[in-house]
Amino acid sequence: MIRCDSESHRLTKVNRGARLYTSLMKMTPLSMSVTDWNEIAPTRHAGETGFALWRTQTFDDIRVRRIEYSPGYLADHWCAKGHITLCLSGILDIEIGDGTHLQLKAGQSYRVGDGDPPHRSRTSVGAQLFIVD
Repeated sequence: MIRCDSESHRLTKVNRGARLYTSLMKMTPLSMSVTDWNEIAPTRHAGETGFALWRTQTFDDIRVRRIEYSPGYLADHWCAKGHITLCLSGILDIEIGDGTHLQLKAGQSYRVGDGDPPHRSRTSVGAQLFIVD
């Protein structure tokens, strides 16, 4: 169950112990701007197999990325960071720590909070994602 504090607007997962897993995204005042993602130099990140090209912008505590996974990509780590992820093209397979498998296709999104569940990405055909975390 999730509870929202009416004054602070913080969301807290109830019955999960003392850990705070989720809170509303805080968007501090920023000047309006447009990002041309094609002008941002990519950084290459090797996977266990394949690679990912990240184009990253950071706005205070918010990281925004356009990521391109090569065909055959498998993440070299399990991730516990929360994300909002939109699949722009291709197919992304998401492996959850409990053995569950999900598939994301172009036009679909997923969200996961900080902490649980650990997850990692793979793709046999390649995928392009837009991620906010």
